[in-house]
Amino acid sequence: MEGSSQSCTAFFFFLDLFIAHNISENCNIFWSGTVSTFLLTLGLFKHNCVINDQIKHDSVRIVKQVKPFSNDREFNEKFSYADNRIKTSKYNIFTFLPINLFEQFQRVANAYFLVLLILQLIPEISSLSWFTTIVPLVLVLAITAIKDATDDFVSSVTSFQPQPRLEVILRNRNNEKWMNVRVGDIIKLENNQFVATNLKVRQALTVTSDLGADIGRLAEFDGNVICEPPNNKLDRFIGTLYWRDNKYPLDNEKMLLRGCVLRNTEWCFGLVIFAGLQTKLMQNCGRTTFKRTSIDKLMNTLVLWIFAFLICMGIILAVGNTIWEVKVGRNFWAYLLWDELLSNAVLSGFLTFWSYIIILNTVVPISLYVSVEVLRLGHSYFINWDRRMYYSKKDTPAEARTTTLNEELGQVEFIFSDKTGTLTQNIMVFNKCSINGNTYGKVLVSQMRVLRSCLLYQKTPCVDFSFNPLRDQKFRFHDSSLVEAIKLEEPLVQEFFRLLALCHTVMPEERSEGELLYQAQSPDEGALVTAARNFGYVFRARTPETITLYEMGQPVTYQLLAILDFNNVRKRMSVVVRNPKGQIKLYSKGADTIIFDRLDPSNEELMYTTSEHLNEFAGEGLRTLALACKDLDEDMFKEWMKKLLSASSILENREEHLGALYEEIEQGMMLLGATAIEDKLQEGVPETIACLTLANIKIWVLTGDKLETAMNIGYSCNMLRDDMNKVFIISGHTMLEVQQELRKAKSHILGISSEKCSNGESGKAQLYNSDSVFEETIIAEYALVINGHSLAHALEADLEKLLLDIACLCKTVICCRVTPLQKAQVVDLVKRHKRAVTLAIGDGANDVSMIKTAHIGVGISGQEGMQAVLASDYSFAQFRFLQRLLLVHGRWSYHRMCNFLCYFFYKNFAFTLVHFWFGFFCGFSAQTVYDQWFITLFNIVYTSLPVLAMGIFDQDVNEQYSLRYPNLYKPGQTNLLFNKRKFFICTLQGICTSSLLFFIPYGAFLSSVRDDGSNISDQQAFAVTIATSLVIVVSVQIGLDTNYWTAVNHFFIWGSLAMYFAIMFAMTSDGLFSIFPNQFPFIGTARNSLSQKSVWLVILLTTVVCIMPMVVYRFLRTDLRPTLSDKVRLMQQATRRQGPQEQNLKRVRRTSSRRSAYAFAHQQGYGELITSGKNMRVANSAQSVPSLDMKENGSGCTESAQKKNGTSFNQER
Repeated sequence: MEGSSQSCTAFFFFLDLFIAHNISENCNIFWSGTVSTFLLTLGLFKHNCVINDQIKHDSVRIVKQVKPFSNDREFNEKFSYADNRIKTSKYNIFTFLPINLFEQFQRVANAYFLVLLILQLIPEISSLSWFTTIVPLVLVLAITAIKDATDDFVSSVTSFQPQPRLEVILRNRNNEKWMNVRVGDIIKLENNQFVATNLKVRQALTVTSDLGADIGRLAEFDGNVICEPPNNKLDRFIGTLYWRDNKYPLDNEKMLLRGCVLRNTEWCFGLVIFAGLQTKLMQNCGRTTFKRTSIDKLMNTLVLWIFAFLICMGIILAVGNTIWEVKVGRNFWAYLLWDELLSNAVLSGFLTFWSYIIILNTVVPISLYVSVEVLRLGHSYFINWDRRMYYSKKDTPAEARTTTLNEELGQVEFIFSDKTGTLTQNIMVFNKCSINGNTYGKVLVSQMRVLRSCLLYQKTPCVDFSFNPLRDQKFRFHDSSLVEAIKLEEPLVQEFFRLLALCHTVMPEERSEGELLYQAQSPDEGALVTAARNFGYVFRARTPETITLYEMGQPVTYQLLAILDFNNVRKRMSVVVRNPKGQIKLYSKGADTIIFDRLDPSNEELMYTTSEHLNEFAGEGLRTLALACKDLDEDMFKEWMKKLLSASSILENREEHLGALYEEIEQGMMLLGATAIEDKLQEGVPETIACLTLANIKIWVLTGDKLETAMNIGYSCNMLRDDMNKVFIISGHTMLEVQQELRKAKSHILGISSEKCSNGESGKAQLYNSDSVFEETIIAEYALVINGHSLAHALEADLEKLLLDIACLCKTVICCRVTPLQKAQVVDLVKRHKRAVTLAIGDGANDVSMIKTAHIGVGISGQEGMQAVLASDYSFAQFRFLQRLLLVHGRWSYHRMCNFLCYFFYKNFAFTLVHFWFGFFCGFSAQTVYDQWFITLFNIVYTSLPVLAMGIFDQDVNEQYSLRYPNLYKPGQTNLLFNKRKFFICTLQGICTSSLLFFIPYGAFLSSVRDDGSNISDQQAFAVTIATSLVIVVSVQIGLDTNYWTAVNHFFIWGSLAMYFAIMFAMTSDGLFSIFPNQFPFIGTARNSLSQKSVWLVILLTTVVCIMPMVVYRFLRTDLRPTLSDKVRLMQQATRRQGPQEQNLKRVRRTSSRRSAYAFAHQQGYGELITSGKNMRVANSAQSVPSLDMKENGSGCTESAQKKNGTSFNQER
């Protein structure tokens, strides 16, 4: 409800709040009135009742009656009513340490290193100092804890929005914060305060209208509400108000839900019914779960496998030690002076097992987790810093609100999208029309050329409406012939726009002379009335009995006799008016198929012509309405009105009786024409959907809109096309009907595909019994559209698998009229049965549950508040940015993470397994090859920065080619770059490298001597040679793995090599030995070893032998079996000096034999509300405005068309 200049009295219940009173005349939900009472929902109440877990879709059972008293906190506090506090953070100062440590030790590697640390404290089995384990472990836990605490703090701070103080009407009148509101309070809401409604019909109880705006009387209000327990049914509420020894029924139309914004009125009052977590919005919000990526889960599995491999190596070496002790070692026991206990071969083998578990512990890489967190943080900053995802109009950058899911963005297979505000702008524009067989609004083509298979049009200049002082300055139209027809006073053209100005439920607001603002329940109606306004038929004012127009500057008042309201069955609305000449006219608009069936037979030829025009409009994805009128006989109308009054008082089957009377009078109408409205999509939506589809990403639309509207947007986005083989519409009302429709759809798909296979078109008929495989063999394209009540049955356990099978066989899936909980259930269905990554994207509070349920949640900061953004993992301002988020940042993150993991496991196996080979030559004594400092610093200093640089900056192809070739995204969906097979290949490469690192120096030093003839093969010289070879080999290997070199990569790789030699020479220097003789005993080892030419020759030979097989393999693979990434990279290198070529996915005009969805996103109940007068002031100032003289200023303008910035309305979701 947007602000208005005045307000009026009303009293509401808030269901989450019962609204007490005061709504302005021109509020969008049409609640205002001089003495009216409203029952709305704000979302602020909890009562001490048991929630019935067996609540079904079609009924609500009240488990326990609840009796909150208004304005009586002392009484209500005796019960377990909830306060209005909502916690968004995961930790607090007391729970952070235990909860965070619990989460971290769910990682197997962390738990393993904790056990390892305990083992290292046992002297009998530890051959390494404890600091080699505790330093990395504490570092890992501390860095991860700091990151988690920061993320949770930032999330809770951004989730906390400072709320204005509310005026709580208690007997001691005071102001309270939102969190202090309690059940039973009567509160005052003001314009633009959060509590909002999506412009739905809300009618208050008239019994409270006497309270007026008297704050004192409101403070004394002592009503008692008994209602249903908290539940997630947004469209249902059952309760009763007990007041003054009477009871009054309460339903959903008297409730205002939490999560909306109060607009179009200055203020209103309401009684709190539900609060905090028991409001219907919060009941529809799923629990916040700890999201982990598939790579995280795989890493846990791999760590278990590595641990098993470590156990096997320990057992092998322990058995070797036992055998060696029996055959060889016992000969030396007498000289070692061991205790009798230690002189047991079996016990020695047992202790050796644990010693090798400690020595080989680096095969389980604890530093891996710290490195992964650093990479994810870097990738998140790249998303935040991306200027191409910055929306300058709202000063909104993209934001990675979590740092744990970045690589998952490169593996998305299913996208679940909301419609309104996500795909569309929710802005309707009057585009074209057909009047008496003539079309208007055609864009003349002054130039047409073909560019990349797309037609580009240059539009004619827009029409000049300056002759109309009451025009809407933002309105644009491109056919001046329609203005000329108006000026020539063609009767049917005049009647056409007169209908648009009369047949609606719009409320006008005139803040100043000539400044009109229309408050429309749907943007469709707003667009039609605005069009009539600009063409000279200005809707200026209304009362319950009259409608005032300004027709070409002259005021004309029509008597409003009846409103034949819209509903989903009628698909039309009509008004009966008496013009100043005394003639009674019926004006009707609705779906063309409905209107055509009620036309006079004389309209057959015109109907055929108009139908052709409608097909043309539908081919352009426009929303259409047919318009008709009828002259009524006075006597006949009087008889009909008697029947109408009689039917209106019937209690049973009232709707059926009224519908029959409406049908009776709406026969034999005369066709006037049709309108075509464009539901403006967000910029780049069709191109984004087309690009994501090419990337093998399935997009499902989950919306609260009606079926026709959802399908129309599907066609506009090119998700639905006329060349599809079939669009299945599931609309059964019972489980049996839904089951039959689903089975019929599946039989149709499999049957046609079977025929094609039998004719040799596919050749895979044997795969029909496997739906998961059969999806790949489907040649035809199908779409599935299912509404909310059918989806409720389809999500039952007996039908959910059938629903999923059919949905996955279809190219497009659209679910309409779904609740927030159903959105989450659909996402969960795919998560449970498909091994695929899901992403949910939305912009409103009703998308929160879906966003939380999906693997990845994306929030769009649109016009419906920040609830979706606050619950999301990533956020930005426009749907088109999703393409860049997935195909660029997501793919890069996945590519970088996979290359990082492959390299990390490779280097750790190459580093650690040298000890395994050495065990066979040291009597299995658990002696290490390297000194302890090298073991400690290898992963932390010598090799950490190069792999981080590769993991943060690497690109296989640049961003332009990533967008130009969406197929590059597919490897992530099938985990091709890192999986169990890749892991085994990396570990095998590491094992082979470790064997070469050990045996080549061992063989070379076996009989070699120094230049002076002395022996060169002492243990420390051998260790220095292997360590140096290892550092050089892994540095060369990461150079081969790097596709995109930056200055940082060069600095880290060469800097790490320089750091290794500097530290090695320093640790074997005289200076450190003199200061710490026990810690650095091997003085001069590096200098003596590396001064020998033979040592360098061995290092060079080892490096070449370790690296060359991989170089040859990669060369042959790229040359003989290149991947798409290889091909694109070569293409990129070949065209590096050329400018980037942007992908040009232009929207292609669609031709359609299907009628576009009719432009009437309307709701039943407004006709009765308008005629009752409860939404208006008694006096209307607009009626006193004098007539305006319209002068002709021309019909054309030379300025180019500007972008339409029509008022945005909140449409029902």
